[in-house]
Parts: sequence; structure tokens; C-alpha cells
Amino acid sequence: MRGSLLEMTMLKLFGLIFFCGLLSPSQEVLSGLSCAVSPGAMQNVLSDAILQNGLLQQHLQGLVLPNIMGEGGLLNSPTSITGLHLVQVRLPKLSVVLLPGIGVQLTIAAKLELSGNCLVGLLSELIDILVDVNITANIKCTNFESGTVQVVIEDCLCILGAIKIKLLSGLLSLSVNEIVLKQLTATLPGLLCPVVDIVVNLVNIQLLGTLNAVIPVGTAGTIHYQLASLPFTSGLFLGLDLDGAVKQVGGSIIPHDSSPSALPPLLDKLLVLGLRQSFLNAALSLLIQIPPQTFTCTPEVFSGASHLQEALATLLPAGCSTCRGTSPLSIKLTLLGNPLILLEENKATVELSVMIQVFIKRLDGDILNLLLLKADLGLNVRMSIAGGRLVLGLSLGSISLSLESSDVGISNISNLKPHCSSLLAETLLPLINGALSIGIPLPNVLGIPLTKVDIQILAGLLVILV
Repeated sequence: MRGSLLEMTMLKLFGLIFFCGLLSPSQEVLSGLSCAVSPGAMQNVLSDAILQNGLLQQHLQGLVLPNIMGEGGLLNSPTSITGLHLVQVRLPKLSVVLLPGIGVQLTIAAKLELSGNCLVGLLSELIDILVDVNITANIKCTNFESGTVQVVIEDCLCILGAIKIKLLSGLLSLSVNEIVLKQLTATLPGLLCPVVDIVVNLVNIQLLGTLNAVIPVGTAGTIHYQLASLPFTSGLFLGLDLDGAVKQVGGSIIPHDSSPSALPPLLDKLLVLGLRQSFLNAALSLLIQIPPQTFTCTPEVFSGASHLQEALATLLPAGCSTCRGTSPLSIKLTLLGNPLILLEENKATVELSVMIQVFIKRLDGDILNLLLLKADLGLNVRMSIAGGRLVLGLSLGSISLSLESSDVGISNISNLKPHCSSLLAETLLPLINGALSIGIPLPNVLGIPLTKVDIQILAGLLVILV
């Protein structure tokens, strides 16, 4: 057990999150994301990690118990049970109760199959013992620092239930049952609780990667998720706040402000994940990095090219000989600033500004700017979850045009709005949607899969319900 105790000591240096609860739900933490996890989801997560993956069995396997000595065999002969060890953990069940303001109460019920050698007088044979155990541990976290916390297990209680003893000869008397029960009651808690401590810490480390993770966003950069503060518990949910640092390639961080937001109730959901508007804006700025696009105004590039040229022709001054040269009309589209997503009740829009330069390149190489327009776009947003990522798709909702300058004296652009709308819808929006198709990677909170999700849009908050 020395190696196990050393392992337990080392693991205590690391901790995680969800086994804790030192903040009250009313304390507001300003971060990019907030989560509420239901008790049922917690139970599923811990049951999978501790029981279904064999972690408990693995660390209990081969557990050796002290020898049991006493009187009470045939004719009250001296009885000794040696080499008693754990063979199998049968029918383990795990349950979780969230303790408001304290943390998590973890209960594991199982049947332990023990085997050893029994010597009654001069007769030696194998003995099998099946004992019911119920282990309850209160778990909380302290010492939050840089996304990690220290796990503390308090009040580990191990209660023994029914004991069945199987001996081929059947020579054990009822008094031996009492001796075995007494010895196991005295020794098993001191052996099982440290193992539970090790298992809990191992699960902590496994689940740490679901919150504290750096996830690439295509080739544009990364999002670094990290626990922002100590978790908090109520009787209804476990609350987690996460930071989401959006980093461009090269390491520069795209800043985003945070503000407190209330999550909707869990009801019958496993997980509620809230993404704040400011975080989404930083992620969009990372994804939508379209370089200036220059192309010839032809039907091959833009189906409405001829209609745009005809509309422009009506705006050119009559005496402008250079305006009607043989050089083809060219267009340059340049994004201005960063996109801005606006979340309102049941509605999401993206505001984006684009500079539209319409020009002719003269034979001497000089550029004649026929028009320099600023287009302020209102883009409708559709949202979906695919592969653990939030995928946005944009469509043109509204456009407002303003004239920045014209080298040839054009001043009235009112008839250009429909043509510019078609131009941007056919040339720029496919590029933006292509960039957005990568998706915004979401944190894999406690390994709960983001399947069969509902999406709600609230004022300043996007909510994902699982």
C-alpha cells in the first residue's frame, strides 16, 4: 500500500472542479462561459469514470487484508484466516447528492468477494467471503489557483452489511461469522477509503482535460478554456464558470469583456451551457479574417455584373471621357473592423461593414476610382451544433450604403443598393460562411456529449441545453 499512499499524496496536489462548492450561487463571476450540470449528469459522469471504466476494480484488485485469528471452529479449535484478498467487486452502484455550499456526496455500494486460506485446527482449506459495503464520502475543493483546485475528501464512512462465508467443509460455526464481521468492520474502512481517495483524484485529473483545454480553431488560432473560479453547488445543479481566451496565431489574445448573466433553469436537462455575446464576438473575429478580394466585374464572377455596369453608366457624368474606357470594370471588397454579433430574445444578427471600391485601371497603370462605398450589413444568423462545435451560417438581412468618395463626381447612389446586395451575397458571403464552417469549438464539459441539443437565444447570452 506504500506505493498507493504515495500516489494518493501526489494526486492531492492536483484537483478539479466539480467535486466542490465553496461559492454560493449568488456570487457573480465575470467569465466568457457558464455551465450548470444536473445531479443526474454528475452521477452518469462519475459512474462511467469510476465503475464502467473499471477504475475502482483496478485499484481494489489484489487488496490484501490482515489475517483473522480467533476461536470458534470445530470443537472451538483455533481458527486462522490468512492470505485474505479481494478477488472481485460485484454489482457496484454509485449515487451522487449535491450538498448546497459544501460539495458532492459520493456513495458507492458494492459486494466485495474475498478469498483466502482458512486453518481450523489441523484442517486447511480455501474460504470465500462475500461482504456488502457502502462507502460514503463528502468531497469538496479548496485553494483555487490558475484553473485548478485541491480536492479534499471529508467524512469517509464505510458501513458493512451482510456477510456470507463459504467453506467447502462447512466446519465454521456461527461464532466465526462474528469474528470475521468484527475484524472486517475494524479493517476495511481503513483500506477502502484511501482507495476511494485515489480513484476520486484520478477522475479529477481525467476530467480536468474537459475544462482546461486548448482547442485549435482551424489555422487561425486557438481557444483556451480554463476554470475561472471555484465551482458552486446547490441542491439542483453544479455551477461552473469558464474563461475562454481567444488567441490568434502568434499568441495575441483577442480581448472580450464579460458581464454576469443568469442561466435558465435546468428542468429535465443534463447540462446548460451559456456563451456570452462578448466571447462570441472574439471568436467571430478569429474566424472571419477575409483578406481584400479584387475581381473583374463579369458574369462569370457575379451574375448581376451587367446590371451593375448598366446602373453605374447612368450615374457617370456626361463629359467624363475617361470613365468609358476599354478597361474592364474592377471591384475590390475590404472588410472594415471586426464583426459584431448581437443577441436579442430569440434573435441573433451580425453587423459587418464592407468597403466596396469600383474602379478602372488605366493603360498607364493609374487607378480611377469610380466609386468608394461603405456598406453596413445586417446579417441573419442560423446556429447549429456539429461535432462539439457551434457552427454559424449567415444570410443577408439588410444593407445600408453610404458614398465615401468618387473620382468622377458621382453623388447619387440610391439605385445601386439592390445591385450591391446581390454582389455581396454572391461573392463575399460564401467566403464568410466558408470561414465560419470550421465552427467555434466548445468545451467538453465533464465529457457530456453535445447531442440532441436545444439552442436558446437570450439578451446577450446564447444558451445550449443538452
